[in-house]
Amino acid sequence: MKSRLIKIISFLIVLVVVLGVGLYVNTLMSFKDSQLVVDSPLPETPIDRESAVARFAKSIQFKTVSYDDPSRLNAEAFLELHKHIQNSFPLIHEKAEHYTISEYSLVYHLKGSDASLQPVLFMGHTDVVPVDEGTAEQWEQQPFSGAVVDDTVWGRGTIDDKVTVMALLEAMETHLKNGFAPKRSIYFAFGHDEEIGGKQGAAKIAEHFKQQGLSFEFVLDEGGAITQGVMTGIEQPVAIIGVAEKGFVNLRLTVSSEGGHSSQPPNHTAAGILSQAIVNIENNQFDTDLSHSYNTFSHVAAYAPFSLQLPMANLWLFSPIVEQTMLASPSSAAGIRTSIAATMLEGSSKSNILPTVASAVVNVRILPGDTIASVKQHITEAINDPRVKVETFMENEPSQVSPTDSLGYRLIETNIRRMDDSILVAPYLVMGGTDSKHFYELSDNVYRFMMVRLDKQSLKRFHGVNEQLAVDDYIKAVSYFYSMIEDAGTK
Repeated sequence: MKSRLIKIISFLIVLVVVLGVGLYVNTLMSFKDSQLVVDSPLPETPIDRESAVARFAKSIQFKTVSYDDPSRLNAEAFLELHKHIQNSFPLIHEKAEHYTISEYSLVYHLKGSDASLQPVLFMGHTDVVPVDEGTAEQWEQQPFSGAVVDDTVWGRGTIDDKVTVMALLEAMETHLKNGFAPKRSIYFAFGHDEEIGGKQGAAKIAEHFKQQGLSFEFVLDEGGAITQGVMTGIEQPVAIIGVAEKGFVNLRLTVSSEGGHSSQPPNHTAAGILSQAIVNIENNQFDTDLSHSYNTFSHVAAYAPFSLQLPMANLWLFSPIVEQTMLASPSSAAGIRTSIAATMLEGSSKSNILPTVASAVVNVRILPGDTIASVKQHITEAINDPRVKVETFMENEPSQVSPTDSLGYRLIETNIRRMDDSILVAPYLVMGGTDSKHFYELSDNVYRFMMVRLDKQSLKRFHGVNEQLAVDDYIKAVSYFYSMIEDAGTK
């Protein structure tokens, strides 16, 4: 018996050693340095730095706010911004075809000399989110001042997304001053309502392009950025390029009842039935999918500690641990599953009145692979109560996943690395929505990247208090787009 036990223990030790060696070797073989090697840095862009910053700062002063209620749109602010753009960039307006869509969205087309080449499309948006009245006093500079203080431009839109609009225009104007004549046609599209879904801006622009029979070699919109200290275990800055984005759908849950006085309630009021439905939904989360996170990690894994490489390289064994670790944080959890958030509740108008109708809104961000239909089915089955009516509204399917071996991705990656080869580049899944969602039918290569740097602190300013952008970062954005435009127009 003792001899047999020794043999079993010896076998287990050998098995553990073999498994350990196998995991170690597999980890070493799984992740190679996949960062693009570049042989030349970006040349200095010939711009007047002070004038460029002044034009950008002034654009922030126009209160081009998008509200959920479209009737609150400040038409004058958008039209004044258009005048500022026209006055600031006269050569673009002289040499490029330009027009408006839905009165406030802007389109520019610089015609290329080779009609056989598919055009490219650069996007941005001119609208911004409102400033919360409750936080207005917390701003160190007025949110629409465009103040330039300590080499920083302050105000709503400095990050999201007038930086892209103005940097693209600045870069193109500079090219035209130098006699730029592209082989490939270049389009700019600047929507005016991205912050509320882009239905009158980007959607109408896409419809217009479709009617013209246009398709694009690639589309580049906002989305990713250069992040610092955001990706666990990676010390170097990481530029994340959005190759896909989540879809979204709102589900309205409604429960009807007879109502009456609260002194004589039924066992379950409409509000109580609705509350149980929400609990059921939250207790039945969607399945996880690590593929998108793995795709991002694999591109920078060579720069991560071995303790992170090991589980990601051997998901067949460690996926439960990886999943639980990622699910512990809302930000990482959102990257591996379709997310559920109950956001709005409504019952009766008085504390002693039983509601005749109780309603709630659940906002769902849909991972590629799920659909609006599958989401509704999942929610309905999780509620499992015919008394709860489920309806969808404000919806958009998740995007296709664009390739990383296309001309567009290669140019984006190359120019990031040429700007600073210490920046790592990786594809990723965009959690929010962008205007690019309206252009899937017009290109197989839709990407999302804006040339700004974001760390944990500046991420809080995104749609938050004290939105700001360093002057150096704006100049780098102009230089980046200057090179992107040149490459896109000639390759």
